[in-house]
Amino acid sequence: MTDSTPGITAALVRDLLREQHPDLAGLTLREVAGGWDNQQWRLGDGLAVRMPRTERAPGLQYKERRWLPVLAPRLPLPVPSPVRIGEPSARFPKPWTVMTWVPGEPLDRSPIGRGDDSADRLADFLKALHVEAPADAPTASDRGAHPKDCTDGFDHFFDAVAPGDIADGLRAVWDDAVAAPGWEGPPLWVHGDLHPANVVVSDGALSGVLDFGDMFAGDPAWDLAAAWVLLP
Repeated sequence: MTDSTPGITAALVRDLLREQHPDLAGLTLREVAGGWDNQQWRLGDGLAVRMPRTERAPGLQYKERRWLPVLAPRLPLPVPSPVRIGEPSARFPKPWTVMTWVPGEPLDRSPIGRGDDSADRLADFLKALHVEAPADAPTASDRGAHPKDCTDGFDHFFDAVAPGDIADGLRAVWDDAVAAPGWEGPPLWVHGDLHPANVVVSDGALSGVLDFGDMFAGDPAWDLAAAWVLLP
């Protein structure tokens, strides 16, 4: 990660709230571990402040602010929704966003214990998300391609990390994916970044989905691969 905006502190976030959203400035504030493009601070019990810390982060936040209010009402799991917008200022040169907080523990820190229930919830979520996207929906430049277009990258990492005892099985799965027909339907909404740090778990089951900055219109198979890394 390239952090292009160092020095994001609780004092800075508090000052920005006082300047632009003073009615929220008195709420408790604490940093939340994790995050790549954005540094997140929990605000009170029900909100979060997302502070961009990479060059691409403001564009990802804009995408969430534009499209999450459209998508969230029909999704069966809680997702963050924008509440307030922070404008660039002399204190902080990038836009930032106050979002709703999605309760639960990230899957990379709290494993799923109710696998069948979580599988059903993930299926229902993706079924609701994967509908035809409008013509002005964002497209992807670095994800969503058919596996046949990614063989060089796969071979590079496969040779570097594949354990010998499962290498043949992994290669067979990949070869099947490369041989599969491409998506021929209209572009559908795709989350684009479903991995364990971007979903949350409550009482052992999948309970929310986070970080829609990489959402795009395209092939839904990109999200279906999440079952390999999210479910036990």
